[in-house]
Amino acid sequence: MNIKTYSRGEIIFREGDAGDCVYELSCGSVGIYANYGKENEQKISELMGEQFFGEMGLLEHAPRSATAVALEEGTCVDVITEDNFNEFFKENPAKVLMMIQQMCHRLRRTTDDYLEVCRTAHDVVTTEKAGKQQPLGLKASIRKFCEFYKELLGI
Repeated sequence: MNIKTYSRGEIIFREGDAGDCVYELSCGSVGIYANYGKENEQKISELMGEQFFGEMGLLEHAPRSATAVALEEGTCVDVITEDNFNEFFKENPAKVLMMIQQMCHRLRRTTDDYLEVCRTAHDVVTTEKAGKQQPLGLKASIRKFCEFYKELLGI
């Protein structure tokens, strides 16, 4: 593995870059952003402690879906490339399990958000079909979800 240290505000990788490695955060913190540096920039998450990021790009051989930025001076990451991933996998099964658990947690959170949007949309359709006025809380929920994903997608 290759250890790299970043200054506060330094970009670790950019959205659209080749996903050719996984990062393990060993100290400091990292922000994950959609549309970084643009008017519609959106912080997706903040990572601290022993967390992995960038694994989706490596495992799927796909471009980065977001930008990773060091949030603290002296943020340290271990860079695990495709060339040494198999070795890392064999030598660190507990860490690989942790990586998989973190991916599952993020997927579950995204799924929960998606299901909440589906429930809200269902409530809107049901309310409209019944000819009732939509409750103010429902309108606020719809607006909140639409604005967040609109910003995230840059539309």
